[in-house]
This record gives sequence, structure tokens and C-alpha cells, in this order.
Amino acid sequence: MEELLASELYGNGLSDWALAAVIAVSVFIVTLLVRWFLIRRLPAPVPDDDELHWPTVFRDVVARTWTLFLIIASIYAGTTFLDLPANIHSLVHSAFIIALFIQGALWADRIASAFVAWRLAPLKTKTAMRNALSLIKSTVRLVIWLVAFLLIFENLGFDVTALVAGLGIGGIAVALAAQSVLGDLFSSLAIVLDRPFEVGDFIVAGNQSGTVERIGVKTTRIRSLTGEQIACSNSDLVSSRIHNYKRMTERRVVTVLGATYDTPGSKLERIPGLAKDIVDAENMARFDRAHFRSFGESALEFELVYWVLSPDYAKYMDVQERINFGIFRAFEGESIEFAFPSRTLYIPGVKGVMTPPA
Repeated sequence: MEELLASELYGNGLSDWALAAVIAVSVFIVTLLVRWFLIRRLPAPVPDDDELHWPTVFRDVVARTWTLFLIIASIYAGTTFLDLPANIHSLVHSAFIIALFIQGALWADRIASAFVAWRLAPLKTKTAMRNALSLIKSTVRLVIWLVAFLLIFENLGFDVTALVAGLGIGGIAVALAAQSVLGDLFSSLAIVLDRPFEVGDFIVAGNQSGTVERIGVKTTRIRSLTGEQIACSNSDLVSSRIHNYKRMTERRVVTVLGATYDTPGSKLERIPGLAKDIVDAENMARFDRAHFRSFGESALEFELVYWVLSPDYAKYMDVQERINFGIFRAFEGESIEFAFPSRTLYIPGVKGVMTPPA
């Protein structure tokens, strides 16, 4: 027994190995209990709940702790009390470094994803936001794991300078080859984050118009008024002027009324008042102004401006139709004739007036 206790293995006595084993087992059991306790005490995710809860995120972080990492960390903690050869100590240290950075990447991945979702929560717009979150999370995840593997190689003694330079040159080459795709990708992020339009909005961009059905990574799908679906490049949409009619609260209407030149002045003076009374009688309209605008080529022109108190196009047309009927009836009641494009031809020496057809 004395010889057994006095024996050494790799320069360490049996008591030293026993102490290291006790420390390693103790660390492993304690970390397992802490992980089990935190998972039991922290709230679990609720199905169909899209809200972000940080205690739940912390529970996910704890649940992502590998048992293998705890084993390697426990062994590493135990070996710190042993005087091991350099090659064995380097092997244990390298295994711990690899496990530590991989575990750190798993934790950072979950925390970064939760942080991105938390920061973009006020902009959440269902499908569009889901696409943007997926894209941003994928980018963040790629960066995290790339940094983790670079740190692993650096701590293992490799020169990562050449690797980083190679990745930089490769990244430039890929960016040049896929610049149109990357342009659309970042344009989709700009659309979702800046929100010039959202799914369900009716927009006009250039010579294209319709209702936005989907905001994708490369294209945005628009359903036109004639029924077909239009796929527009995100880069083209970002660089163009976009008219968003969904965000309109009122619609401005400008109507030009033309009276004939033989209309008596007393009746002309009544036209602005008649137009105002007709607009004021409409509940869904607000009168702005009515003026005798100009002496036209074939008419005395009055300009009527009013606002329809609804962004809905069908209601806008209904209100405009009722007001137009009202103006027509008012002109008819006052015996005021609407002018139409015509010309009167006067020929010297010829009696009478010849009026050619319009």
C-alpha cells in the first residue's frame, strides 16, 4: 500500500491524481446542478407567443450549454492541480480552448439573435419583418462563428493574418461577382427598416403601381390593378420615388368648371358660392376654395378645390360623383351653360357668324 501511494504517474503521486479527480468531478456535478436549477426556475417559451422575454432568452442560453463542454472544462480544472508534461498540458489546454470558443459562439448566437429581435420589435410587420429578421440573424450568426473559428486558430498557434487577408480578397471577389444580388439584399433591409411601404400598401413606383403582396430578399411582389403580379427589384424600388397611397389620410380634388362667355356677370359671381354650398353639404368632403380662375380660349374657367375625408379610392370616387352631380344640377337650375371646346370664325364682308364643329 505504501508503495502504491508512493508511486507516481507523469510526475504526480496518487494523492495528486485523486485530488484532481475529486476537483474535476465536483466541478462537473456543480455545473450540472446549476444548469438544471436555472432551466427549472426560468420560464419556458410559450407556444405561439411572438413577444421577446429576456428570462426565456437566458433560459435558452443556459440550455445551450453542452454537457461535453462541462466535461472538458471539469477535466481542465482538475489538471491545473497536476504537474503534467508540456505536450499533455498543451493537448488539454487546446481541447478546452476549442470547446470554450464553440460554447461561447453558441451563447453569443442566441443573445445576438434576441438582441436583434428586441431592437427591431417596434418595426415588426409580420412577413416583411420575418424576412428581415431571418436575413439579419443569418448575417450575425455568420460573423459570430467566423470570429470564433479565427480565435480558435489563433489560440492554437496558427497565423490567421494570411487567412484573414485571403478571406478579405475572397470577399471582395464574391461581392463583385454578386453585386446585383447583394444590392437587392441590402435594399430589402433598407425597405424593411426604413419602411417606405409595407405589405398591403398601395404604391406607385415609376410606371408600376399596385398593392404590395410580399417583400422578399431580392424582389418585391406587387399585385397590379389589372390583376397580374409584378416582381420589382428591391434596388430599383429604393432608388425610385415611391407614392404610398395607403398612408394617405385625405384626397385633394381639383375641378375646373367652364362657363360660356355669354353667361351674365351676376350668374358668374354666384358660381363660387354654389360650389361651396354643394361641397359643404357633403359629409365626407371639406371645402378648400373656389375662384374665377381665368379667361380661357373657349370658357370662363372656375377652379374648385376640396378634400375627400377618406383615403379609400372607391369612397373618393363616390364623393366626387355626388359633388359633380350637384354642380350639374345647380348649373341647370341657374340656366348656366357649361362651355365646351369651340371656335367662332369671323369673315370680313360676310354677314352672320359661322361656327365650325368642335
